[in-house]
Amino acid sequence: MASPDIRVQEAAFDPGAELSAFTPLAAQAGAGAVVSFTGLVRDLAGGLSRMEIEHYPGMTEKALRKIAEEATTRWELGPVLILHRYGAMAPEEPIMMVATASPRRRAAFEAADFLMDFLKSRAPFWKKESTDAGESWVEAKPEDEDALSRWR
Repeated sequence: MASPDIRVQEAAFDPGAELSAFTPLAAQAGAGAVVSFTGLVRDLAGGLSRMEIEHYPGMTEKALRKIAEEATTRWELGPVLILHRYGAMAPEEPIMMVATASPRRRAAFEAADFLMDFLKSRAPFWKKESTDAGESWVEAKPEDEDALSRWR
């Protein structure tokens, strides 16, 4: 299996183009299934002008690589992609993308779900929302911790 493709970047990305590049790699690895998930900046409370994401370079990539490698030990996987942005983003912009490939669909779905649960609760990223009322850091949600506990 190829090494997981881990990218932490400030630049915007095109999820369709990323998936188009990932799929042939999956096919070459003998995958029969590709699952992808793209997270977008959401304006849940209304009035969000931007979200800013911070991280520790080096530490973040290491943590993402470790969880991707754990996924490859739990499921029979081909290529794995974790792409996460940092910096300032507007509502509706893609924040992150996960893609997994496997000979079987169930493994691809479960591995993508596992990676997402980790990213939501354990990945070393910090989010700050800016609205007309000011700025505030986004707190972790109990439901994200509950989702992660399924994999222990």
